[in-house]
Amino acid sequence: MMNHEITSLVGKHKARRRIGRGQGSGLGKTSGKGHKGQKSRAGGMPPITSEGGQMPLFRRLPKRGFNNVNFATRYAIVNVSQLDCFDEGTRVDAEVLSNIGLVRGTDLPLKVLGDGELNRKLTVVANKFSKSALQKITSAGGTIEQL
Repeated sequence: MMNHEITSLVGKHKARRRIGRGQGSGLGKTSGKGHKGQKSRAGGMPPITSEGGQMPLFRRLPKRGFNNVNFATRYAIVNVSQLDCFDEGTRVDAEVLSNIGLVRGTDLPLKVLGDGELNRKLTVVANKFSKSALQKITSAGGTIEQL
């Protein structure tokens, strides 16, 4: 059957393989799994890391170093240039930023970085500010509230 021969009536749905339904089906007895062995059993594939008795790679290599990734504090980051979209005199905090879509949610602490320019007077509420962000917000006439 070719692609152009498929109609709404013929060949739209391919019949599923009914395995283990007798010798006449061609998929009886061992159901296409061969004879015995690990791969013929239910759930019977070794994990992808398995090397068949050879010492696995992750156990052959030495453990080295220390990783601080689990202990690092993660921040939701906003640049000063992104704050320029707000009207003059607006109080900008994490909730306002998440409503607009500049920050994913309010679960992470907020940090304001100083990339770009700010031309409006804003009250910015955040957990942390970079030195350049502090300077740009205050030079534009805005105020800062640190949590």
